[in-house]
Amino acid sequence: MSENMSIKRNILLNPGPSTTTDSVKYAQVVPDICPREKEFGGLMKGLREDLVKIVHGDLEKYTSVLFCGSGTINIDVCINSLLPEGKKVLIVNNGAYSTRAVEVCEYYGLPHINLTFPVDERPDLEVVEKTFKENPDIGLVHTTHNETGTGILNPIREIGEIAHRYGATFTVDTTSTYAMRPINIEEDNIDFLMASAQKGLMAFTGLSFVVGNRAIIEESANYPKRSYYCNLYMQYDFFERTGEMHFTPPVQTIYATIQALKEYWAEGEEAKWARHTRVFNAINAGLDELGFKQVIKPEERAGLVSSAIYPDDPNWDFEKVHDYCYERGFTIYPGKISTTNTFRLCALGAIDEDDIKEFFKVFRAALDEYKVQVPIVYNK
Repeated sequence: MSENMSIKRNILLNPGPSTTTDSVKYAQVVPDICPREKEFGGLMKGLREDLVKIVHGDLEKYTSVLFCGSGTINIDVCINSLLPEGKKVLIVNNGAYSTRAVEVCEYYGLPHINLTFPVDERPDLEVVEKTFKENPDIGLVHTTHNETGTGILNPIREIGEIAHRYGATFTVDTTSTYAMRPINIEEDNIDFLMASAQKGLMAFTGLSFVVGNRAIIEESANYPKRSYYCNLYMQYDFFERTGEMHFTPPVQTIYATIQALKEYWAEGEEAKWARHTRVFNAINAGLDELGFKQVIKPEERAGLVSSAIYPDDPNWDFEKVHDYCYERGFTIYPGKISTTNTFRLCALGAIDEDDIKEFFKVFRAALDEYKVQVPIVYNK
């Protein structure tokens, strides 16, 4: 099939979906199958186990639970399913994606603490621990590994250690680090992490998953039920009893994800992270050469997202620059910081540093086309 088809290759520098290989694209083209067939259920069993193995989890202690939806469904699932009666949620919040967890709490009416820090700074661990001391009823803690709006790397291992010391369950949004930046679920003190197929796995949208502690999931069967579709125990229990998702799965996306997992194992964890690091370094080198400032200090970056500040140049127009690059096969993405105008370049997907060198030729041409001064001008 691939010999008879030609698919244009776009370089996606947005924070997901990511650039995919043709082999992952073609993996979606399969004979029609009812997802209730044993053949398909067997595929999902291997998929679920692989998702745990990527974060070095013991399959006896940890499992994965699949859901249809974007990454946000995972936040909803974990927050509403894992909070015991009479307890509250602590969100360690320094960005847009942890703020999303706050919004989930608000929509469900869950008691919570929105512990906010500046978006360009890591959380203060002393403040986190002080919050626990002042609130002994905290039962669930949530934060984001790589705040994708800025690219800051949060100290999840340290936050998890504090959470466990005070008897709380720790959930981490790893949507933009899973299968890229190495994670060890046990050593990083994580009870539950989450991601989606279209990011680090370099597959397609529609399949998201939670990897976490079996015993806590089983205990959560006794917690208040706050959602029907997004209940972690219900989905886990159905998988354990039948090998199937409770509701209709995204069949073609699952085939693509299985192929993406084969390619993940073939490349290897260390080699894949080294490739993403090459891409990230090339992005930063290109931005530095043009004179762009970034929001996050180099030593606090997660190594996957660069958040560049708009120039103070009257000729700068993000939409025009975006469109110029898009027409030539490169996608850049606006920022997600309410107080600062930024755009993001991300080191996700099936790309390497040569793609970034080609991108900066196009990006530089866009700046020239719209007469944006280089080196980039900032008034302060």
